[in-house]
Amino acid sequence: MTNNLITVAYIAASALFILSLGGLSNQETARQGNIFGITGMLIAFVATAFNPAVNNYGTLVGAIVPAVIIGVILASRVAMTSMPELVAILHSFVGLAAVLVGISNYLQPNNGLPAGEELIHQIEIYIGVFIGAITFSGSIVAFGKLRAIISSKPLMLPARHGLNLLMLAATFYFGYTFVGAEEMTGLNSLLIMTGIACLLGIHLVAAIGGADMPVVISMLNSYSGWAAAAAGFMLNNDLLIITGALVGSSGAILSYIMCKAMNRSFFSVILGGFGEGSKTTVASGEKQEVGEAVATNVEEVADLLLEAKSVIIAPGYGMAVAQAQHGVSEITKMLRSRKVNVRFGIHPVAGRLPGHMNVLLAEANVPYDIVLEMDEINEDFSETDVVLVIGANDTVNPNALEDPNSPIAGMPVLEVWHAQNTIVMKRSLAVGYAGVDNPLFYKENTQMLFGDAKANIDSLLVALRSKTTKTSNKVLVNA
Repeated sequence: MTNNLITVAYIAASALFILSLGGLSNQETARQGNIFGITGMLIAFVATAFNPAVNNYGTLVGAIVPAVIIGVILASRVAMTSMPELVAILHSFVGLAAVLVGISNYLQPNNGLPAGEELIHQIEIYIGVFIGAITFSGSIVAFGKLRAIISSKPLMLPARHGLNLLMLAATFYFGYTFVGAEEMTGLNSLLIMTGIACLLGIHLVAAIGGADMPVVISMLNSYSGWAAAAAGFMLNNDLLIITGALVGSSGAILSYIMCKAMNRSFFSVILGGFGEGSKTTVASGEKQEVGEAVATNVEEVADLLLEAKSVIIAPGYGMAVAQAQHGVSEITKMLRSRKVNVRFGIHPVAGRLPGHMNVLLAEANVPYDIVLEMDEINEDFSETDVVLVIGANDTVNPNALEDPNSPIAGMPVLEVWHAQNTIVMKRSLAVGYAGVDNPLFYKENTQMLFGDAKANIDSLLVALRSKTTKTSNKVLVNA
């Protein structure tokens, strides 16, 4: 394949990646966006494989075939509830790749670059390895937190910000010695910096609490994009630079949007727990008694739904864990057939990954037009007869607005307590991922339907069908 043809293929792939991002920004076009992205990556892969500079196809095939097999197996087996962990660990692979590319690029024989270009090339290597190392180690910690291998509590070391600044200062120092070193003698500086960057990535992510983990995943996505862009500069690959810049910038924008939705400072999140000391934190699993929770049962909830004219469903991570979305979809169809106005309220950080709930509901064939964002639906709760909260906790917590000392103070939430009746489906009164108690459970218009979400949803579906059938039979008899 000629260089001109490769350039054309790279331009086509870049255009498809841009179209992919545009498609993924909307639920209706997300499937098409994925197809654009897959097509673009396939074109990029084929063009790169047939580059005249590539000649050892045995090694290439030996690396690709096992990777494809492993990827297909993992992707086919992973549950939607485990998707955040998968994304986090994939980010670590991108970071590790950038580190290995940078080090191997430095170890290549001098290709006779002029002094000025050689300096720029060394800076590219150093920055690329630095970003890659932070992404690699930070993503592993994020994976551990999401997988519950590591505690979701923020790690608050004494003088933690000073420690971060010290590591950054050491990075600049070794960068100076690396750039000024003779050929190959800067390897020690590069490797020491890599170790420091790995420690910095671990410390930054470990200092971030569970409530902010969705933002962390998005931010690591941005880091992986910049790491890929840096690798593109090192390899002189324009497509890798474009792709990395797209991923890096879109990830950073998404992180900013999520921080705004959570009333979090962008820099306080990425710096790891900045300002957390002023908040009052409740230990994980510990509950503050603020009233008495009222339990209900499936029959009573079914009666409420059949009498309602408007229903809003607020799903959370509990629905994902229980795999209850298909039952929820069936209940939605049944209520809509009875002319009940059913809608879904989605918090920007519901679940543990942006768009987590949207994907689950789309998988269950819930119509896109009734799935609304928090800002679109919050004003309607006061005019709603019944709200079903399924497995959500922190995203429906009144303390975010009512308690200035709460760790989630100021975070915009779904104001479900304004509805006439609020039904919360949870296994228990335990705290959520953020580790704070939820006074919603004890409000006068709230009733708790305890138990597994899927089991309760299935029972509720049976009860609704039974009551609907009995009502229909009565109408026929009277007629």
